[in-house]
Amino acid sequence: MPITRIEVKRSWPDEQQQQLIDATHAALVEALKVPEHDKLIRFVEHRPEHFVTPPGTSDNYTLVEISLFPGRSLDAKRKLYQSIIKRFGELGIAPNDIRVVLYESPMDNWGIRGGVPASEVELGFKVNV
Repeated sequence: MPITRIEVKRSWPDEQQQQLIDATHAALVEALKVPEHDKLIRFVEHRPEHFVTPPGTSDNYTLVEISLFPGRSLDAKRKLYQSIIKRFGELGIAPNDIRVVLYESPMDNWGIRGGVPASEVELGFKVNV
């Protein structure tokens, strides 16, 4: 049940926004075994002057930040990074213009399903992949 934010430094047409959201979700399902129905992704556009990016990047720079429960293996995280890079590449974004950051927050710090700590909820899927 990751919470994902995609931030870009220019405006994208609605159809391409949806393609980036779908590509990100597909990567989460593939690499982290997130259930297909579990989708919480925000798409945030910035004016270029409000989003300063590293040297050598273009206006296609895309930052993907994912908050998730701890427990995924380094191998699963590698698969996630590579899947996002591949899928975004198919949409015309160069690897150098993509950064993925994971934030692992203890399950006690997630209030879900009516305000219950995630550590006390049967999630219905594995976190340790």
